[in-house]
Amino acid sequence: MDKLSYQTLQEAGYDGYLLKEAPERVIQFGEGNFMRAFVDYFIDNMNEKADFNSKVVLVQPIAPIPGAFDLKNALNEQDGLYTLYLRGCENGEKVNKKRIISCVSRCLNSYTDFDAVMDCAKNPELRFISCNTTEAGITYDPACRFEDRPASSYPGKLTQFLYQRFLTFGNEPGKGFIILACELIDDNGKELEKCVLKYASQWNLGEDFIHWLQSENVFCSTLVDRIVTGFPRAEASALKEENGYEDNAMDTGEVFGFWVIEGPQSIKDELPIEKAGLPILVTDDHKPYKQRKVRILNGAHTSMVLGAYLSGQDIVRDCMEDTVIQGFMNQAIYQEIIPTLTLPKEELEDFAASVTERFKNPYIDHALLSISLNSTSKWKARVLPSLKGYIEKTGTLPACLTASLAFYIAFYNGKELTESGLTATRPEGSKYQISDDRSILEFYDAHKNDSPEELVHAVCTQTGFWGMDLTTLPGLEEAVCKDLRTIREKGAYALMQDCLNK
Repeated sequence: MDKLSYQTLQEAGYDGYLLKEAPERVIQFGEGNFMRAFVDYFIDNMNEKADFNSKVVLVQPIAPIPGAFDLKNALNEQDGLYTLYLRGCENGEKVNKKRIISCVSRCLNSYTDFDAVMDCAKNPELRFISCNTTEAGITYDPACRFEDRPASSYPGKLTQFLYQRFLTFGNEPGKGFIILACELIDDNGKELEKCVLKYASQWNLGEDFIHWLQSENVFCSTLVDRIVTGFPRAEASALKEENGYEDNAMDTGEVFGFWVIEGPQSIKDELPIEKAGLPILVTDDHKPYKQRKVRILNGAHTSMVLGAYLSGQDIVRDCMEDTVIQGFMNQAIYQEIIPTLTLPKEELEDFAASVTERFKNPYIDHALLSISLNSTSKWKARVLPSLKGYIEKTGTLPACLTASLAFYIAFYNGKELTESGLTATRPEGSKYQISDDRSILEFYDAHKNDSPEELVHAVCTQTGFWGMDLTTLPGLEEAVCKDLRTIREKGAYALMQDCLNK
């Protein structure tokens, strides 16, 4: 069977949207599943619906691994084309959308194609840089040198690229970039800019270059939101037969997608977001939207999944079929989390409704145990701010968020510490493994035989976990003790039921 290509599609009589020729106006550091199902999907839609007329050059930011599958070669062999499936629920109905993405022109590797990557900086049409080099990508490594081909850190590579741009066009207005950072760290664009400025100074690239960096380039912090499940390995053979072509770069994700870009409104003059009708928001402050996502979406996960797992559930979708578990989650969101947030209530409730629909996605088996990884830091970041905010606003404890701390403690109450983790047992007898920092697992192992009162006190006063002493929150320690006793005597499910009756 032929590989996906423009020729293959032409011979098959394909009549869907394709953009074969266009200037390369975007360079993207990061060729992975997420960026191709998110940023490149949006660009492809702007091409079709708003005449954006732009191709994207993908750049692999890490060196190829000998003998491993190379997505660069797969994409280039397919003329940059790949099939994207977006699946989920919309308005209560199952959705499975298929689209051939044609905005990618080619894929380069920053190590094996260093000169070709640098030549892209000389292209006068190039205007946008997008990137997602993982959370560890935006780091400053002082060992990087300007002479490296390339610098090992991503900010170092970007500085080399930007300096080539500056050498080519000097101070010519409009030849800088709109840089869209998509890494999952706070203030990703600002952090990237800080690293680039450090390299510009360390490498003595000159005050004129530094001035150009700050005056002609816009480093945008962004919030990205879409679950991307990647290559559909289990379905690959069936989809190949259905499509009539071989596609080694297929990608899958959920239907929901939302992109918040922090930057000047003038960005919309160049990115035809509104004309294309895309869920992309340009704002001068992305943080309320990040807070909304972390507190509602991630907070709902963290407050619910450990109790649901102890109640016998294994995947998120099945939790949404249980009226008690979904009721517990909804009460946490609508009555305890949303009142602590600053965006308009209607916006928050619309987002919350989309969260429930996303959790019901029939195409994603989202395992509760996978969500449970590193729950200590997750509870601190996702739930504790809402709990504190609720107390400050009402002077009372939020029942569900308080119970979530008891679920966390019960879940972490393991009995056997090994090299691979801390092993615990569910009420019906099956064993599971707790995964977190070693020091946290050692703490729980040391307290495995504590009474509820002793264990809760030890956890609440462990300031290294929470950045504070939780016993200073009025009534919390006593309430969590009571909830933990309920879990031990009646089960986690019974505690959820109790919360709904309060």
